[in-house]
Amino acid sequence: MTCAAVRQTAAPCTRGGPISAEPRINDRIRVPEVRLVGPSGEQVGIVPLAKALELAQEYDLDLVEVAATARPPVCKLMDYGKFKYESAMKAREARKNQAHTVIKEMKLRPKIDPHDYDTKKGHVVRFLKQGDKVKITIMFRGREQSRPELGFRLLQRLADDVADLGFVESNPKQDGRNMIMVLGPHKKKTEAMAEAREAQAARKAGRQQESSPAEEPAEA
Repeated sequence: MTCAAVRQTAAPCTRGGPISAEPRINDRIRVPEVRLVGPSGEQVGIVPLAKALELAQEYDLDLVEVAATARPPVCKLMDYGKFKYESAMKAREARKNQAHTVIKEMKLRPKIDPHDYDTKKGHVVRFLKQGDKVKITIMFRGREQSRPELGFRLLQRLADDVADLGFVESNPKQDGRNMIMVLGPHKKKTEAMAEAREAQAARKAGRQQESSPAEEPAEA
């Protein structure tokens, strides 16, 4: 199929195949002159392409087009292989540390007993420490539906008990037979993840120290 036949499609097309997202480097750059940036970021100025390629060979580097739409295009002298590797590693680390918003849910009854309340509150504390939001749902049954103040007081009590870790992001509101409130964490997800990694590293170091044999006292 020719390019003309697929002109209406979203994907760009050339006779050589799809347009590459990679920048043009070295002999692939086809302009009479470029605005050259040196390997340390210094501005060399506008030079003929042949001169830029000659400098790239002298430095044992690549000539990389970094701003193709500029007039003339901006090119930089760099180790392109090293640049691609470092960029891939940075992207991988960014994905690893990316924070995803998670909403946990905890369901309670208006007349919950103290033990169950403490257990549920413990889960909420854990979620907030992890940097997650928590949706608290009070479930009313039967005659309990005529006593919405019980649910409101319970939600208010829970919010007060975890105030050092989270805040009321969405105030209590009635939703059919349920009453819902959303708690948001004071800590950002990225901060919670970083603290968790530090704590894990500290525990690992502590176990290694405990397992290492104690040094025997030197003989007199």
